[in-house]
Amino acid sequence: MAKKLFPDGTEVAGFYVRTVRSGPFVFVSGTTSLDSKGRVRGKNAAEQTAITMRKIEAGLKSAGARLADLTRTTIYVTDIRDMGGVSQALGKALKGSVVTSTLVAVSALAVPGLLVEIEATAVVER
Repeated sequence: MAKKLFPDGTEVAGFYVRTVRSGPFVFVSGTTSLDSKGRVRGKNAAEQTAITMRKIEAGLKSAGARLADLTRTTIYVTDIRDMGGVSQALGKALKGSVVTSTLVAVSALAVPGLLVEIEATAVVER
């Protein structure tokens, strides 16, 4: 099965790409609210989640998928108390779609100030 790569220009190492499609599966790497210059956007976890989901949506679109095609997310937060805000922002971004999801609290993310990182998997049946 051929693997198609969809970089978005924010990759910081040559061994990964933002989005990969293999057959009907679309995988989006761990994504944060960093802008193209590496600056953290969003002053709280809910805002960072909303920004991150827009970036995930763009990655999915580049590979021929939509948010409605998402089947799984894994969410990393630096403070488990942010779960409510993250969940609300995620629900708003998903616009009624339902996914399987795991939320994990971690001690830190790659860049100081990041509060949320999300990876996603979609299945495209068209």
